[in-house]
Amino acid sequence: MRTRAVVGLAVLAMVGLGACAPEENSSGASTPSGADACAKDKLAVKTAGTLTVGTDKPAYEPWFSGDDPSNGKGYESAVTYAVAKKLGFEQANVKWQTVQFNTAFAPGPKAFDLDVNQVSISEERRKAVDFSSGYYDVRQTVITTAGSKIAEAKSVADLVDAKLGAQVGTTSYTALRDVVKPKPKPAVFDTNDLAVQALKNKQIDGIVVDLPTAFYMTAAQLDNGKIVGQLPAGGQGEQFGFVLEKNSKLTGCVTQAVDALKADGTLANLQKQYLTESGAPELS
Repeated sequence: MRTRAVVGLAVLAMVGLGACAPEENSSGASTPSGADACAKDKLAVKTAGTLTVGTDKPAYEPWFSGDDPSNGKGYESAVTYAVAKKLGFEQANVKWQTVQFNTAFAPGPKAFDLDVNQVSISEERRKAVDFSSGYYDVRQTVITTAGSKIAEAKSVADLVDAKLGAQVGTTSYTALRDVVKPKPKPAVFDTNDLAVQALKNKQIDGIVVDLPTAFYMTAAQLDNGKIVGQLPAGGQGEQFGFVLEKNSKLTGCVTQAVDALKADGTLANLQKQYLTESGAPELS
């Protein structure tokens, strides 16, 4: 779920940028064939020698830093420059443009080569645009307020006696029920806003939400809001992917770059730097 206000990967087999037979990958795009299929001078970019990247404005923490996508700081900015480097582009050759969130994956031609903006990969959106493979697996997270009984929790076991809540019908509720397994019956809310109000009223000790929503709630909706921690990852859930024009000739090459960054540990390291160390610790 992408909230529009503020808002260990498994190590995969190494995927290089070289020759390989065409095959279907997780992005739905064919893997480019030929030794130089993803060479910089062969890439079908909008402007020769330039990689044009779209994102919304404001560009929020921790995905970007200082509302400046071009500075290379923040998780999505850093990942974008890492992908650009895999494709042969230096930082000076990456051009940013403002693209509203909803228009990024609307039908029609794009002025950007790729867009990065916490856009969740979905089959419905694939009807209008292409996606790279996922560069971030969305994690479920527990939030609270400073001074609460779970504010200093370090493990899932520390949460079992807490009164926790989540929005009905969400993967957050499923994680609360199946991963946390609290002794008190979980509270269920029709909306996240109602869950926030219940936390403010001290009717519950904490809320389970996805990490992007957790950053937003603790920064914008709660006084003294605090992220307790990310729940252990389990299974294949929601992922963020780069958005590309439908049937873009770049899709396969961007996917190869993302997969290579997964395999060599770059994505995991950047997540630790910009997400875990920015107030979203891992719960054991």
